[in-house]
Amino acid sequence: MSVLGLGEKMNFDYTSIGFYTMDALCRPVTKIPEGGNTIFVDDFTIAVSGAAGASAIVAAKHGLSVQAVGGIGEDLMGDWVLQRLSHFGIDLKHMQRCPGYSTSCSIVTTRPDGARPALHKHGATGGFFIEDDQIDSILETKILHVGGVGLMDRMDKGRTVEVMTEAKARGCVTTLDVFASTSEDLSLVAPLLPYTDYFMPSEEEAMALSGLSDFEEIAQFLLDQGAGAVILTMGEGGVIYRDKNATKIDLPSFMIDVVCTCGCGDSFNAGFATGLHLNKTMEDCLYLGQASSAQNALGLGSQAVIQTLEQTLTFIETTSLRE
Repeated sequence: MSVLGLGEKMNFDYTSIGFYTMDALCRPVTKIPEGGNTIFVDDFTIAVSGAAGASAIVAAKHGLSVQAVGGIGEDLMGDWVLQRLSHFGIDLKHMQRCPGYSTSCSIVTTRPDGARPALHKHGATGGFFIEDDQIDSILETKILHVGGVGLMDRMDKGRTVEVMTEAKARGCVTTLDVFASTSEDLSLVAPLLPYTDYFMPSEEEAMALSGLSDFEEIAQFLLDQGAGAVILTMGEGGVIYRDKNATKIDLPSFMIDVVCTCGCGDSFNAGFATGLHLNKTMEDCLYLGQASSAQNALGLGSQAVIQTLEQTLTFIETTSLRE
């Protein structure tokens, strides 16, 4: 599949639009204490996460020039999200303070097996909006990532389609991810797919969107909606790639001891985009995504273990794959 626009000079390598959240995470959690009781945990941390936030930070750690586009509240949590993004050199010009909204945030209760049931406050992800006079600046990018369809209340009412349509007209490479989709979200996702080069849902999200259980049928269903390529991220099951040119790639996952899976899909998205930026082969792009996701799972909190592109490449070379 051709990668358009990667040879052109743009202001940014990667622009990440959508869901930015502050997570508070602890582990291991096996139950919520009753009444006013307290349960002690081994680890506790905070992190910027979300289908746009975690992807932006991983891309920046990999050395890409990144701009963030999303919403935060006029609160201390929003202050911290901006501070953290700035720490990684991410451009914040299009991060909006949304009056009347708090910053999107989650309490993540990570289980011993890495599963991460969460309590989530919707917040400012539902309140931000890209105005006409922001389009030129936002689309000065090689790769445009949209993450969090289904949570972006104002953007989901047609504006995201308009932005992605213009992105494709200008030669941007487009990637798309969703948030914990249900069958009802297909009406939001389907109009975006004709303007999406790479759609990257988890297996659970893809099954919910399509109403299907066979992965080949799911991939074909999504390709028939107009996506250029479909990438199903499947945790320990690896990754499945299918595109409109009938290319099929199946790759295993890396063998790791999982700590927390929060942010794994988002880290995959940024690792994959790093490969696109470097003009890697499609298989290498997928391995960069897999390695980013696996490193993410080794620590508590989105992107906690990921440090540099060199470290990610070394991880690929030194970590065994599942059979």
